[in-house]
Amino acid sequence: MQLPPLTAARMIRRYKRFLADVELADGSLLTVHCPNTGSMKGCWAPGAPVEISFSDNPKRKLAWTLERVDMGGGWVGVHTGRTNAVVAEAIREG
Repeated sequence: MQLPPLTAARMIRRYKRFLADVELADGSLLTVHCPNTGSMKGCWAPGAPVEISFSDNPKRKLAWTLERVDMGGGWVGVHTGRTNAVVAEAIREG
C-alpha cells in the first residue's frame, strides 16, 4: 500500500488518547495526532522509533499523524483509518 511520505521521529509520550509528542532527527518536538483509540501499551515505549505523515489540510488541528511504530522486529501500523485499505489490497494482491 502506498502511504504518504513518512518522516522518521522518536516517541516521547502518548497522552489524552489522541495525542503523542515525538522528536524529529533535528531535535525539534511535535505534537501529533494518534488515530488509534486503543491503549497501545504494547506498541510503543518512550524512545521508540516512529514514522509520521504530514497533512496540509487547514481544517486539521494538528498537521502531523502517527502512522507506524517500530517494535524492534518490524513496523506496526497504528493508523486505524488505514486498516480496511491495507486488507483490501492484500486480498486483491493475493
